[in-house]
Formats: sequence, C-alpha cells, structure tokens
Amino acid sequence: MSPTSIRTIVGAAALFAVFAASGVSAAEFQVTERDVPDQKVVAATVASKRMAEARARIGGTLVGLMIDEGDHVSQGEKIATVKDARLAMETRSYDAQVAAAQAEYDRAKADLARTKDLFEKGVYAKARMDQMQAAADSAASALDAAKAQRAASVELEAQGGVFAPASGMVTKVLVPKGSVVVAGQSVAQITAGQLLLRLELPERQAKALLVGQDVTLLGDQSDEKVGLGVIQQIYPLVSTGRVSVDASVAKLDTQLIGERVRVAVTLGERQAIVIPNDYITVRSGIDYVSLKQDGDKTIEVPVQRGVPIPLADMENGIEILSGLKPGDVLVKP
Repeated sequence: MSPTSIRTIVGAAALFAVFAASGVSAAEFQVTERDVPDQKVVAATVASKRMAEARARIGGTLVGLMIDEGDHVSQGEKIATVKDARLAMETRSYDAQVAAAQAEYDRAKADLARTKDLFEKGVYAKARMDQMQAAADSAASALDAAKAQRAASVELEAQGGVFAPASGMVTKVLVPKGSVVVAGQSVAQITAGQLLLRLELPERQAKALLVGQDVTLLGDQSDEKVGLGVIQQIYPLVSTGRVSVDASVAKLDTQLIGERVRVAVTLGERQAIVIPNDYITVRSGIDYVSLKQDGDKTIEVPVQRGVPIPLADMENGIEILSGLKPGDVLVKP
C-alpha cells in the first residue's frame, strides 16, 4: 500500500472520529478552520541562467556576420569577422623589414665565413674574428626580432574573428554588418545556460521561500496546472524592496526570453474554511450549501467559493471565503 493511500485512510479515520465525537453523521460535515498552504499567484519571467557577450577583440569594420536572432550556436563557433585595413599594411611593412634583416644576416654570415678562413691562415687577428662573429650574431637577432613583429601583426589580424563564448541561442545582434566597431565592443548576446523562471517577490514574501521548494506553473487564462518547477536559487540582494528568485522547470514550453508566465508559490500556512466540493450546489450561477438547523431542519445559504485546496483527508476540498463559520454543520444535498 502506498504512503498516499495510508495517509488517506488515516485522515478519513480521524475525520470519522471527529464526527462521532461531535454527534455529526457521516452524511454531514462540521465546518472548522484548518491550516492550509498559503499560495500566491505571481508573474514570472522566462530568463537564462547566464547571458554571454560575443565581443570584438580588435577594432575595425564588421565585414562578416553569420548569425541572426534566434539562431543556435556552439561554443567556439565563428559568428562574425572584423577587418582592419591598417593591419594588412602593417604586415606588408613587416614583410619588408624581415626581407631586409634576412639580407643583412646573409651578408654578415658570408663575412664571418671569409674572416674565419683568413683567420685560420693567419691573415686576420683574433680581434677581427670576434668582431665578425658579433656582427653575425647581431644580424641574427635583428632577423628574429623582425620575424616576431611580423608574426604579432599576423596574429593581431587573425583576431578579427568573433567567436561564440558559449553554446546557446542568439537573443540579440547588437551591430549590423558594415558597422565600425572598437576593441571590446559587444556584437551579440547569447544565452549561456538553461532556461528558467525568474520571480520578483517582495522581501517579506521571499523570506518564506526555501531552495528546493516546488512552484506550480499555471495556464495563461486559468489556474490549470501546466507544469511543475523547483526553486533553484534565492538571490541575497534586495532591489527596490524585491528579491529575485530562480526556479527551474523540467520542460519549459517556450523559447521566448522575457516572456511572462503565471506561477503559484507557497508562502507558509494560513487559516481557512475548507469543505468537500460535493456539499456545494450551484443554481443560477450561485453556490449554495445546506446548513443544518435545530432538529432535522436545513436551510440553504449562499456561499462564496474560493480556490480548490486538496488536503490529505479531503482531495476535493474547496475554500469558502464567506457564508460559513466554524461550528456550522452541513448536510449533503
């Protein structure tokens, strides 16, 4: 037997014991105030856990844009190209410097070879040999420096590619193709995490929430339950009297970042009058219950129906906002 069935049987037994002690028959129901979950319906916004910015690493002109809003991209995927014409000219300038340094190194190396040959024949002194060796070493260092400068220029030009910092959906393209951008400017915004619901609650209500607590996703036009979520994070910051709360939903049926949805959250408990739904009769759009009087007499009184509140011993419970008080005895119609 499941725990739910055991709780139902125990609750029914307890309710029967109450009826027996109060002299109320099984076809009657004694009205009492009960502790029920205090649920509030609030608006939540579909958001991403994190938002990433795809930024340009160099300044120049945006010559290529390979994405649009709504596209899905992978981490490291190239989404745009920035080109700076000055970098190409600088690279050509460094090419000329490398060629000049290479020619100077070749000449110094040839001079060193001739000097070494004459030194071995005793024509030149050791000082001349050392001088040529130093000149060759200097030319080699100058060639290495020129090659390094050219490589740095080529690498800087290669950094014109803009890559997706995370896998996700492009929510906004901030710069159109052909625009001039500066280093560090954001080109696009990309979701960098799971979609979730972000609630903004007054700080007093937020204090009643706990991480791991359930939240219920409701329909747009009714209180029909369309999904279930779990509170994932409560942010420790109060802004204009409100606290942000993130709730994860297993299957969030939307891809629209910023869409507003209705959710119900439980904020502790409160006292309420709850009766079984089958004690209510509807006539001409008005809810009535049969109220027991002295003896076997009953009268019908109108009541104001609230939201359904299923309890362990009353799965079809309905909250009554007005028309009844604790101690009243109802008779099934």
